[in-house]
Amino acid sequence: MARGPGSHLELRLLLDEHLSREIARQLRSRGHDVVAVSERPDLRGRSDRVHFASQPDERRAIVTRDLGDFRPLLADSLRRGRATYGLVCIPRRFALNREGLARVVTALDTLLNAHPAIDAAVVAGGEIWLQEPAGA
Repeated sequence: MARGPGSHLELRLLLDEHLSREIARQLRSRGHDVVAVSERPDLRGRSDRVHFASQPDERRAIVTRDLGDFRPLLADSLRRGRATYGLVCIPRRFALNREGLARVVTALDTLLNAHPAIDAAVVAGGEIWLQEPAGA
């Protein structure tokens, strides 16, 4: 999560390796700044620690279901006062298969439209939990 008073940085996303690059493509077509690890040769196949370390430079929250790896990295960064843009956590109720892709895209689009900037109201404890859009 971005630190600093009055800090209103655009909420940008990095999709973890287990998420389809199609999600990023569809979100970009809706005007959002989203990239997938699978689209980035410099990150593809690298450890979660490397993905997490790219956050401060790129000002991106990591979208993941892999909380077992990312939560300890987030906690360590917060404890040390290091810059982090947090995690967007995908609950298990969101299927990551081809049929579930549209739900994930819609939920992320809704999140990005509702909270276009990173601020303390959006990220509590460094985590944002993805919600079902109203009417879904």
